[in-house]
Amino acid sequence: MQKVIKILLQDKILFLAIGITLFIGYLSLKKIDYIPIQLSHSDKIYHAIAYFILGLTWLLSFPKSLQKKKLKYAIVIFCIIYGIVIEVLQATLTAYRTASLLDVVAITVGVIVAMTLYNRVYKKIAAI
Repeated sequence: MQKVIKILLQDKILFLAIGITLFIGYLSLKKIDYIPIQLSHSDKIYHAIAYFILGLTWLLSFPKSLQKKKLKYAIVIFCIIYGIVIEVLQATLTAYRTASLLDVVAITVGVIVAMTLYNRVYKKIAAI
């Protein structure tokens, strides 16, 4: 069953990564009138989760090429820079969003956790 899932996702994960990238950009710049959960710094958790998913999908998009560490680190840096650019756009293009250094920290943590998980699980995925 795992081989079937791997074959089905092999070519489509790149499109999923592109879609997630665009979706995060859209949600980051969209005005949200109602936030269901009002916890202190809960948006940092949302940032970390979103960029964890973003980093992981991009890392999974290039499984054969990732044996070169340079590409893996380029993907991680790209995801972090993308998050920083979105933060700057929030501050400059919108009047209802602000940029935050803590958001950048949450973005970085999410991407690094994704890379760590990927590094630990990649050997098991490659063995399938």
